[in-house]
Amino acid sequence: MIAINRKILDNGLRIVHSEDKSTRMVAINVLYDVGARDEHPEHTGFAHLFEHLMFGGSIHIPDYDTHVQNAGGENNAWTNNDITNYYITLPKQNVETGFWLESDRMLSLDFSEKSLEVQRHVVIEEFKQRNLNQPYGDVGHLIRGMAFKKHPYQWPTIGKEPAHIANATLDEVKDFFFRFYAPNNAILSVTGNISFEETVALAEKWFGPIPRRNVRPRNLPEEPQQTEERRLVVERNVPVDALYMAFHKCDRRHPDYHTFDLMSDILCNGRSSRLIQHLVQQKQVFSSIDAYISGSIDNGLIQIGGKPAPGVSLEEAEAAVWQELEAMKTERIDESELEKVKNRYESEQIFSNINYLNVATNLAFFELIGQAEDINHEVEKYRAITAERIMELSKQTFVKENCSVLYYKAKHDQSTTL
Repeated sequence: MIAINRKILDNGLRIVHSEDKSTRMVAINVLYDVGARDEHPEHTGFAHLFEHLMFGGSIHIPDYDTHVQNAGGENNAWTNNDITNYYITLPKQNVETGFWLESDRMLSLDFSEKSLEVQRHVVIEEFKQRNLNQPYGDVGHLIRGMAFKKHPYQWPTIGKEPAHIANATLDEVKDFFFRFYAPNNAILSVTGNISFEETVALAEKWFGPIPRRNVRPRNLPEEPQQTEERRLVVERNVPVDALYMAFHKCDRRHPDYHTFDLMSDILCNGRSSRLIQHLVQQKQVFSSIDAYISGSIDNGLIQIGGKPAPGVSLEEAEAAVWQELEAMKTERIDESELEKVKNRYESEQIFSNINYLNVATNLAFFELIGQAEDINHEVEKYRAITAERIMELSKQTFVKENCSVLYYKAKHDQSTTL
C-alpha cells in the first residue's frame, strides 16, 4: 500500500506525494493535461513539439540541461494522445533545483524564432525517421485513420504530416502554451526521500506565484459507433507482409478497461499466451505476433499485429486469428489460465511500484483520471475479473462490424481500398 499525501495550491496546481526513505533520490514529475487529442486537425504534432521546446530554455533559465547535470540529476519527457509528462530525478540535497527548473518552464518558455526553428527541425527529422523511412512506420497513421473518423485519436502523437510542424508560427506556438501549460491544468507528483512538509513548502515557493490561466473546457467530437468492417490494402517497400487488426474498446475510466487489458494478455503476453502458442509455435502461421490495448483515456482500441510465416498468405493468417478470437467468444477460459495472467500482472505491478520514479509518474496519471489513491486498488480490480465477463466482452468486441483490417504487403508504394 502506497501512502499518499495531497494538496491543491491557490493557483489550482494539484500536488500528490509519497515518501520513500529507502532511496537518497527524489523524483519530481509534472503531468500536463494536454496531448495530441487537443490539437487542431490542421495543426497536429504541437503537443509533441512542446515536449521538445520545453528543453530549449525557459524565461529565466536559458540552459535547462546544464543545471540538471550540475545537480547530479536526470530528466526526460514523453507525449501521447492524452498527456504530456516531464520528470526530473535528483539527489535529495539538490531537490530545490528541480522545483526551480520545472516551475520556470511552467511560468513561460523563452519563445524565440531560433528555438522554434531548432526544435521544429528535430521533430520533422524524427517524423521522417520513425514514420517515413522506417519499415512499417506508417502503420499507426493507417490504423488510426481507419478506426477513427471523428475523434482526434485518428492521428498519432507525432502528427498527421511534417508540414503541420514546418508551417507552425511563433504566435501559434505561444497560443498553444498559454492555453494548456498552466498550474490549473497540471499535476505535480513528488516521490522519494522528501517529506510532505518540505514538498509543500518548495511547491508554494516556486510554483505558487505562477498565475492561474484560462484553460478552456475540453469539447472533443465523439466517435460514432462503427457499424461495418473496414479494410485497407497497402503495398510498401518492406521485407515481409504484415497483418494488423483493430477493435474498438471502452475508455480508461470504464470498469471494463481492466478486462480488456487482461484479454490482450491472454491473447499475447509471454510464450505461453494463446497467439504465441497456437499460431507461432504449433501451427506456425505467424513468425511473430502481438496483441495489446491502447491505454488511452477516451475510447480506444485493442489491436493485433503480426507477420505471417513464409508461404502463409495474409488471408490465411487473418482466418487463423479469427479462429482464436472465436474461441475467446465461445469457450470459457480455464481458471488456471486466468489465474496465471492475473499473477503475471500482479507481479509486474509490485515490481513497478518499487521504483520511486515509477510511483511518481503513476500517481500523477491516476490523479488525472480519478484520484491518486486508486493506484492501491488496481490489483484487486484485475483479481475481480471473471471468465464469464471475458467471454461476454469478447462476444461484443470481436465482431467484423467492430473491426478494421490492414493488409500491409511487401511491394512498392501504392494504396488501394477494398
